[in-house]
Amino acid sequence: MLSTRMSRVTILLVAAGFAGSLVGRAVEPVTAPLTATSGTTGLSATTGATGIPRPITPTPPEPQDVLVYPDGDRIQGHLLERTSKMVLFQSNRFGLIRVPVDEVSVILPDQTALPRPAPPAAATGLERFSPAVLATHLREFFGPWHGRLAFMTEVVSDTTDRNGFALESLLQRRWRTDEVQLKLRYDFSSTNAKVTTDVAKADGLWRHDFSPTYFALYRPSVEWNRASYSAGVPNDYVQLQQEVGVGISPLHDTRRKLRLGVSENLFHIWDTTPQGTNSTRTVESTFLEAEFKLPWRMNLLERGAYYLPSSNGNDGWENRVELSKKFTDTLSTSIRHDIRRYNPDGKTQDYTRLRLLFGVDF
Repeated sequence: MLSTRMSRVTILLVAAGFAGSLVGRAVEPVTAPLTATSGTTGLSATTGATGIPRPITPTPPEPQDVLVYPDGDRIQGHLLERTSKMVLFQSNRFGLIRVPVDEVSVILPDQTALPRPAPPAAATGLERFSPAVLATHLREFFGPWHGRLAFMTEVVSDTTDRNGFALESLLQRRWRTDEVQLKLRYDFSSTNAKVTTDVAKADGLWRHDFSPTYFALYRPSVEWNRASYSAGVPNDYVQLQQEVGVGISPLHDTRRKLRLGVSENLFHIWDTTPQGTNSTRTVESTFLEAEFKLPWRMNLLERGAYYLPSSNGNDGWENRVELSKKFTDTLSTSIRHDIRRYNPDGKTQDYTRLRLLFGVDF
């Protein structure tokens, strides 16, 4: 009997030892490295030999200035300039913005409002005629519009006495998908006291980008020529041209732009000479536009158009190339070559011009 009891105790002890070994293996700690990723903060941590996570801290974003409108709209970017009347702000999304100082407020990255600047000292003497002062007045007058005021003059005396001058102005404004331009130009020249050029012209442009690749445009222009001759006979006229076109942009980055397209042109001519007549004509055309930003603050612009033969069998073409150079933010110069041949209306004057212009940018 005693031996039987000892056998039972031995069996129980062996069973208890086997169960304890199984429990010990079940609770043994895992020492393999773990990787944890937080989906809410975007931070990742990797455990080391000690099992303690090591978080990776991201680089903080660059502080931004904030342009605040009265209705609560906010635009992030960088403040470039603030005067007593105007705020010049470089937006991350909308580009360069000019807005009256009393319509917005600017908040710096430390969440403090920018103090109102003291009014600038009045210019005296010759300072009133400097390009910088003139550009400041133009910026304050035109507000969000910016552009150029350019001029050219010449006086030549050799076998003939020639003199002439040209004045030009450009206003333009850009939005996210739209661009508007307004141009005015006046050319005058005379030879031996006889007027040879007396032309006033106004051009407009509205371009809408459906995407970075596709666009549409509308270009109206009015040309008034009071010194035109055809076969030695006065041929003064007023021409109204309206161009509606669509096209594609194979190049459309910040430094290079190339546009190709087709247009429908409506010409209306009023002959202002005695017994003059009026005419209207519709002509199709193809066009090319190029814009290139070059080193040393230089820009190259070109626009060419070819007018397909109309009902009278005449075709035509015109081209303008301009190379401009900015000396300062307000002073620039440009070399321009214009040519027009066989304009399809059959009455306007052909020309070739090469000019050196000086301008004030604002």
